Amino acid sequence: MSMTDIEKLRVLLPHWLEHNTAHADDYRAWIERARAAGEPHVVKHLAAAIEKLEGVNRDLEAALEHLGGPTEAAGHDHPHEQHDHVR
Repeated sequence: MSMTDIEKLRVLLPHWLEHNTAHADDYRAWIERARAAGEPHVVKHLAAAIEKLEGVNRDLEAALEHLGGPTEAAGHDHPHEQHDHVR
């Protein structure tokens, strides 16, 4: 049985939220590195990016809520390619 586009969104939105949150965590780590390197302007820009990303997540959460929340498939267990930008 194939999924409708709405069902797909109910699976994709939680993934996108999780992915964005992971990126925001990476940015926070880089803020500390930039601060330690004496780059206050970079700190400011990264902090602004986090604020914008959090705004994006609020909109994605609202969309998911409007669709009735995540489907059972949203919590499915499958590997995602991990990528770490904090190295």
